Amino acid sequence: MLADADLAPTVKWAVFGRHWNGGQVCVSSKRMIVADEVYDEFLTRYSEGVAALRAGDPLLPGTTLAPLSSQEAADEVKQKIRLAVEHGATATEVGPKVPTQGAFVQPTILTHVEKDNPAYSMEFFGPVSMIFRAKDEDDALRIANDSPFGLGGSIFTADSGHGAELARKFSTGMVYINHPTRVKADLPFGGVRRSGYGRELIGLGIKEFVNHKLVSVVDINAEF
Repeated sequence: MLADADLAPTVKWAVFGRHWNGGQVCVSSKRMIVADEVYDEFLTRYSEGVAALRAGDPLLPGTTLAPLSSQEAADEVKQKIRLAVEHGATATEVGPKVPTQGAFVQPTILTHVEKDNPAYSMEFFGPVSMIFRAKDEDDALRIANDSPFGLGGSIFTADSGHGAELARKFSTGMVYINHPTRVKADLPFGGVRRSGYGRELIGLGIKEFVNHKLVSVVDINAEF
């Protein structure tokens, strides 16, 4: 999030992007990198947004915070939180009090996650938000690209043209300007590094299952 971004909709999308499907989405907004000038206000409003979520049965239309896929998955996320704290991170539980029954994880914000913390390079498949303070744009890009993963990213800014320029420097397969990364059948989908190879959707996926053959017809009298 750049300093010129519209704060209210940015927070709305950040809360949704992190917590839809209980945070169990490959493209969910797992790390948030916020410009220093607006970091404190973002953190306050983001915490309030998470607090407004409704935990419960995912089949009910009013539920906005679902349990995880299994108790094992929930235990794994909780263990990662403990590991992050053991190595110096600050964990703040926010949001609605989740039910004691079921594979729920209390929404948690992790701050002060330094590079030597194992959590820095981890992917949390649950309602855990890692939020970083960036000194400037270069620092934000450094943090964004300093990851073993590279599926998708988002840039929130009032200047979409500048956002598109920054997107060229993102080491990810997809970049959305002013919107969380998503999956659409009419757009290419895929990442780099440990987030995979190749692309799917929009007809590209089928090409992963075929062998491409070149047939070239050349004039018999043409030079080699």
